[in-house]
Amino acid sequence: MTEWGKIKEDLISFLKTEVEKTGLNKVTVGLSGGLDSAVVAILCKEAFGDNLNCVLMPSQFSSKSSTEHAIEVCKKFNIKYEIISIEPMVSGFIKNMDDDKLRIGNFSARMRMSVLYDVSSREKSLVVGTSNKSELLLGYGTIFGDIACAINPIGEIYKSDEFEFARILGVPESILNKAPSADLWEGQSDEEELGYSYKHMDEVLKVMVDQNKSKEELIKLGFEEDLINRLDYRIKANAFKGKLPTIAKIRWN
Repeated sequence: MTEWGKIKEDLISFLKTEVEKTGLNKVTVGLSGGLDSAVVAILCKEAFGDNLNCVLMPSQFSSKSSTEHAIEVCKKFNIKYEIISIEPMVSGFIKNMDDDKLRIGNFSARMRMSVLYDVSSREKSLVVGTSNKSELLLGYGTIFGDIACAINPIGEIYKSDEFEFARILGVPESILNKAPSADLWEGQSDEEELGYSYKHMDEVLKVMVDQNKSKEELIKLGFEEDLINRLDYRIKANAFKGKLPTIAKIRWN
């Protein structure tokens, strides 16, 4: 049985220690109305109190419920927040994106991170990330967009496990009960895009990654070959998103 109480204490300690190392005492979190950012905001509230600032950044493509759910979290936990629409930024460039949903979604994610870092600069604070382990492993995020951050307290928690943690933290049922979505366009669904549920994928990832089992071993354990191949491809193809840029080595002599 997972000791979520101990994990919560460790993550709050991690947040305090890492922020203190920078000489700052404030943090900024982008709050989307989804599970991940709600969990991070609650942890940051416990760690930093009023030195947490949450930013809601809807676009013309965001669902109304996303903003409502984000505000619900802020009101329940007495978290300071502000709403900054990225609609003008997206509108100013959208004519160049040929109605391509993926390009528009990635651009929107990068505009949100631009806003978030500007707010963090204004507040003299650190940006805290909200990507879970499932997303990071599969590269399900926008590089220099929602993946960007200074520190991340939930990057070692699988998405399917995070629901239990979120319940313990008191995340509202309205968030717990809705389908995971990056909310980059109307009706967008993480699991539909990935092709499998997080629970199904995480079962394989825990054995593939954490136990370092081979494809042959995974098949023997009863996992679907198609799913194994998809996950393996995504992990390898998107590994660059989790690394600093590779810098060429030069022989000067």
